[in-house]
Amino acid sequence: MAVEHLSESNFESAVAQGVTLVDFFATWCGPCKMLSPIVEEIAGEADGFKVYKVDIDECEDLAMDFSIMSVPTVMIFKDGDEADRIIGVRSKEELLSAVKANL
Repeated sequence: MAVEHLSESNFESAVAQGVTLVDFFATWCGPCKMLSPIVEEIAGEADGFKVYKVDIDECEDLAMDFSIMSVPTVMIFKDGDEADRIIGVRSKEELLSAVKANL
């Protein structure tokens, strides 16, 4: 199952409630391609949280709003507020640990 991509129009409502992992990525980014299957796997196993992706080239305003300077950047939101930010490729365990710290 593919992870749903967010846009400027649905981002706020998607992260407004609960815990949400958002992968900010670019299609041209090698490390993003390495992280993508990990994010897909997490999404398939997600229990009690949501997982989305944001293409920074398609959603430049969101990338600017969150000061995304490097990709991949994974952000954890809790009830619409940034709870954690992880820059670079990380293991599934590290990402899940960040999510679980906010559940």
